Amino acid sequence: MVEWKEMWQVTTWDKKFSGVDKAMQPKVIKYHYYLANELSELERQNGDIRILYTTDKIAFADSADVDGNISEGEVVAIPWGGNVTIKYYKGKFVTADNRIATSNNTNYLNNKFLYYWMLSQTDLISSFYRGAGIQHPSMYKVLTMPVPIPSLSEQTRIVGILDTFTASIENLKEQIAERRKQYEHYRDQLLDLEGREGVVMKNLGDVCTIKNGYTPSTKNPDFWNNGTLPWFTLEDIRKNGRILSDAIKHITPLGVKKGGLFPKQSIIVSTTATIGEYALIETDFLCNQQITCLSIKEVYKDFLLSKYLYYLSDGIGKWCQRNVNGGGSLLIVSTSKINLLPIPIPSIDEQSRIVSILDTFEASIANLEAQLKEREKQYEYYRNKLLTFE
Repeated sequence: MVEWKEMWQVTTWDKKFSGVDKAMQPKVIKYHYYLANELSELERQNGDIRILYTTDKIAFADSADVDGNISEGEVVAIPWGGNVTIKYYKGKFVTADNRIATSNNTNYLNNKFLYYWMLSQTDLISSFYRGAGIQHPSMYKVLTMPVPIPSLSEQTRIVGILDTFTASIENLKEQIAERRKQYEHYRDQLLDLEGREGVVMKNLGDVCTIKNGYTPSTKNPDFWNNGTLPWFTLEDIRKNGRILSDAIKHITPLGVKKGGLFPKQSIIVSTTATIGEYALIETDFLCNQQITCLSIKEVYKDFLLSKYLYYLSDGIGKWCQRNVNGGGSLLIVSTSKINLLPIPIPSIDEQSRIVSILDTFEASIANLEAQLKEREKQYEYYRNKLLTFE
């Protein structure tokens, strides 16, 4: 048997809301609200008080720094402005400008159950946010949402199942972070080659053809309609990773300049906007003008592995971030500067050894990420199944 109650009937919030009948809010629990920049200054690595940001960021403050403004309880929070993130916390905390709720009676409505149910309603809650700039929620709509109330034992059962999934997901995330930390440590050690025996230093422009991408006229549909040639933008790297075989967008052969396509096994590096992002491209391709393409020259293909250059590209990207031209809103790394960037080139056997070690790390991380993706899918499936009440 599942009862349905409107949100205001079973929860207490942090303030009186305009447009909401006073009878719907007989009491409130007040909190001290910090500005986001104030909270960021209070962050401490070994802090003991949770900072409840309006985002899903997790951080802590030192109790001595926030004395007098510490709150304590079991709460569910949504942001007063911006994108919807639904958060649960039990314990001592300080908060940014969240709208904070807690169950009126935890023997009737479990706060963790309320949290999981609100998570399942994220799209609906997001639709309550309105505004031309920073969007804010209609708290009337939030407070009049119908909330399912199964028996307390059923709520506890559902929370237990979803907590198990959540713990498994968090464990996988921690494993990925630790494995990535190990990978970066070994990558930096393995690629610290300058001055070592058998290592030759070459300017990047000596071993690679370096060209910027371009955008065919968007006004000419013949360049774009039914395109089959991959045309990479920064969005591809952000969404799809570091090793890419296809792009989100495509162009037709009519959109290709006389120089032709960039060759497969080239590296692309962002030299404006999100400077330093990079990827290895496994197909012939084109890219836009925010990206610089590094293609190993034919004469060096027997001496320089594209996968080794790919692993060097993290350092190349960081170098780009330190070597920008221009001011104001337009920052760019010039091709002439990149040409002169020295890179270490060990023997092919040593390059192969380095690539093999780092490939193993990447494969391990990819495997964990695939497990995480699958576990998150399972969690969403069971959450929706468990929290659907007819």
